[in-house]
Amino acid sequence: MNVEIAPVDEHTGPARHFRIRLSATARGARLARHLAAEQLTSWGWPYDSDGNRTASLLVAELAANAVRHGRARGRDFALRLTLYAADATLRIEVTDARPDRSPPLPGTLTPADAETESGRGLLLVESLSTHWGATAGDPYTKTVWCEVPLG
Repeated sequence: MNVEIAPVDEHTGPARHFRIRLSATARGARLARHLAAEQLTSWGWPYDSDGNRTASLLVAELAANAVRHGRARGRDFALRLTLYAADATLRIEVTDARPDRSPPLPGTLTPADAETESGRGLLLVESLSTHWGATAGDPYTKTVWCEVPLG
């Protein structure tokens, strides 16, 4: 089981939060990306900013993975965004219903075969975020998370 949590005291100052449950479908994954972009816009990072585009891409990858690899019939996935305003860092968390399907450990990913159409999502997460990982806080869910600077 992959367990890696960013230190709690790494960020200081107030934080803003956004959380929503979405259907574990392609439509739910698309909606996660759109809602994240809208939330970041309301927090001061407009759609056309690099921070918003990068964070939206990371949300899309994590949500797509939750739908593809973490789906359990009749169960949703959750998106949580936490903005640490003091250092303009966004923590993205996507929780799904398959704790038995953990991603590889950070730093152990191998590039996908050039002919395959998938297998690059976590490589994007690893290259665009400052750090990422997965946690299993209970026997029913797992959360894949990453942090990205917005500024």
